[in-house]
Amino acid sequence: MSRGRWAAGAVAVALLATAFAAAPAQAHRKDGDRVVGYYTQWSGYGRNFLISDLVKNGTAQRLTHLNYAFGFLDEQGRCVSADPWADYQRPFTAEQSVNGKEDVAGQPLAGNLNQLRQLKQRYPRLRVLISLGGWTGSKYFSNAALTPESRAEHVRSCIDMWIKGNLPGAAPGAAAGIFDGIDLDWEWPGSEAAPGNVVRPEDKANFTLLVREYRAQLGKRADLTAFLPANPGMVERGFEVRKVFKELTFATIQGYDYHGSWDSVTNQQSALRTPRGGPTDPDFSGQVAIGAYLDRGAPRHKLVLGVPFFSRGWTGVSGGGDGLFQPATGPAPATWEAGYEDYKVLKTKLDEFTVHRDNRAGHAWLFDGTTFWTWDDPVEMRRKARFISDNRLGGAMIWSLDGDTADGELIRALHSGLRC
Repeated sequence: MSRGRWAAGAVAVALLATAFAAAPAQAHRKDGDRVVGYYTQWSGYGRNFLISDLVKNGTAQRLTHLNYAFGFLDEQGRCVSADPWADYQRPFTAEQSVNGKEDVAGQPLAGNLNQLRQLKQRYPRLRVLISLGGWTGSKYFSNAALTPESRAEHVRSCIDMWIKGNLPGAAPGAAAGIFDGIDLDWEWPGSEAAPGNVVRPEDKANFTLLVREYRAQLGKRADLTAFLPANPGMVERGFEVRKVFKELTFATIQGYDYHGSWDSVTNQQSALRTPRGGPTDPDFSGQVAIGAYLDRGAPRHKLVLGVPFFSRGWTGVSGGGDGLFQPATGPAPATWEAGYEDYKVLKTKLDEFTVHRDNRAGHAWLFDGTTFWTWDDPVEMRRKARFISDNRLGGAMIWSLDGDTADGELIRALHSGLRC
């Protein structure tokens, strides 16, 4: 499951050249050291990637923020758990636990939330946020944001459940103190995204009002963040950027899923600059995405660029050459979702592929003559870190932490680049 794709049609973009020229390289701001990672509640199932693995592979010590994905909304806009078993009911063995102790029957809290509590005890400077929505959980955000009453009730319910820790069926306050704030992943105000999502013309203004309601109820000390789209058309339709950023601690900007197997030709999914010769004009890139927010008044130190620990892939590629911008018959076979594969899985198959890089545009891919995968390896992670540093952005965000290797190959490269 990905962070969610967005329509990759032609978009009118007026990217100011001065937006990046005005950002000379300099010593890091403190904000630029942010490393935000998404841990998904389903990681502990088929992938068997547990929160304790964040300690074992060196990830936890390199994170500044961990976003736990996802909490959902019901039709009335109130917060609910998407998976109570994973969130707070599943018992962990001593071997599986962060603190090395087995969960016992009758304890106030189990599941991933208890493991997050143990992780925070081990890394007290780590900020942990509950992420609400996502690609499959944004259906009712428009209902939550619709009126002053619905906004107030939505925020109250989310604070009660996730910040105060009052979980259904658990002791009052069982999960209190785990989350340091809330991450809003409404995909997307004013645009349908996943089929069936509720969309209204007033979503744009209502998103601003929802963010203000969150800030008013959370107070100034809690973190309030949002995941925002890379598509400039969606930015224009859904966000009053200057007003929203006034309330946010920072925002993570989609730095991937620019293209995927929903397209009929192979392409990049996370290039830093628009590649030459592509089939889409204008096309998408990290520079275009960040520029869309800078042009609308977002402060660069609050812009955290997303990076993928996964690949997008096509098969049945024809046309020869290195495989880029060539027709394909469909998504490449993969472990969990056709056309989507974790970095750690593809790395084990490198002897089957040739690695290609576009150093000007800043992206890479794998090709074996038939199958094509986008490729964000340590080389590309360091390249993205330099881009973040050179443009004085607010840091990097990872989707998702379960895609890395057992020794944390990707996060080590990203982290070292951000701090070099």
